[in-house]
Amino acid sequence: MTGPSAHAEPEPFNAADYAARLQRAARSANAAGLSGLLLTPGPDLIYLTGYAPVAITERITMLVVPVDGEATMIVPRLERPDAEETPGATVFRLVDWPDGSDPYAAAAKLLGPGRYALSDSAWAMHLLGLQGRLPDTSFVSMTTALPMLRAIKDDDELDRLAAAGAAADAAYGEILKARFAGRSETDVGNDLASLLRQFGHSQVDFTVVGSGPNGANPHHEMGDRLIEHGDMVVLDFGGLMHGYGSDTTRTVHVGEPTDEERKVHEIVRRAQQAGFEAVRPGVECQEVDRASRAVITEAGYGEYFIHRVGHGIGLTTHEPPYMVEGEHQSMQPGMCFSIEPGIYLPGRFGVRIEDIVTVTAEGGRRFNRTPREMAIVE
Repeated sequence: MTGPSAHAEPEPFNAADYAARLQRAARSANAAGLSGLLLTPGPDLIYLTGYAPVAITERITMLVVPVDGEATMIVPRLERPDAEETPGATVFRLVDWPDGSDPYAAAAKLLGPGRYALSDSAWAMHLLGLQGRLPDTSFVSMTTALPMLRAIKDDDELDRLAAAGAAADAAYGEILKARFAGRSETDVGNDLASLLRQFGHSQVDFTVVGSGPNGANPHHEMGDRLIEHGDMVVLDFGGLMHGYGSDTTRTVHVGEPTDEERKVHEIVRRAQQAGFEAVRPGVECQEVDRASRAVITEAGYGEYFIHRVGHGIGLTTHEPPYMVEGEHQSMQPGMCFSIEPGIYLPGRFGVRIEDIVTVTAEGGRRFNRTPREMAIVE
């Protein structure tokens, strides 16, 4: 097979990569006035150690990254062999706790009084357990304290995101050859999922297929409605490839569109382009939202653009930074995020166009390169 799926697998991240990340994380925590970071299973733990437990259960697993000193991960004793095999195992100390013992007492020994940032994915029962053992210690969410922990991607991460974007583009190119009229949204969505896997995705996270009035719901996903001639169809799909995310949206039309449909689609295309042109280092993230929103508002459809213009992407398909009014974080080279303005006319149709973009020294670079003009399908 040719195309994105034929690309060589990237080299895995190694212990040196994880050691550098842990050092940066500790420095960032110190600069934020924290005593350290507490990472539970999820994207933060994968980013800093490469460890993803086979099963995420009620048994606490937690990496403690102090601002000074050695990082330590506490794991259930029965899961220690898996933790010892993780790529980053040499860059942290490993301790375990047996069933029947108090895991929070064991974890508390690794901490002291202070203020710690805790992974957003942490279970509430684990936070409450730690609070019960450490009444003089406070906790804050990772996104609140260090929203940019994973936001700046290195070259290896950018290569993975580019490959995922190219694979999503290839899937879109193939779905345009399929018949839409007379088929259910679910059928088309299943085709999209199969194509993402065909072109190298290991995981498909979502397939939005919103035809006709269903396209006016941004998160409609897909249903049993039969797609009809004359429908506008929103296609939004993505997942993980080489551990990093794809997420793209194009809006197609079954047969010839009306003048109004062409007009709305063109407004969204111009809004998406305006958002892209606002990308440059040192500019606040909210300016991307403002640039796209201004185009839609000036065209008279402002009340029908009902969500932020974008979100960060990396190990997950939604993560900081968020391109939304009030986000004052400045864009920096290596940040990656979506730009996805839309217009949603209730009971009629919707239009959304989305690319993943990374910030460069000069401006922005798209990871999705398929045409943003309206495609006509059968």
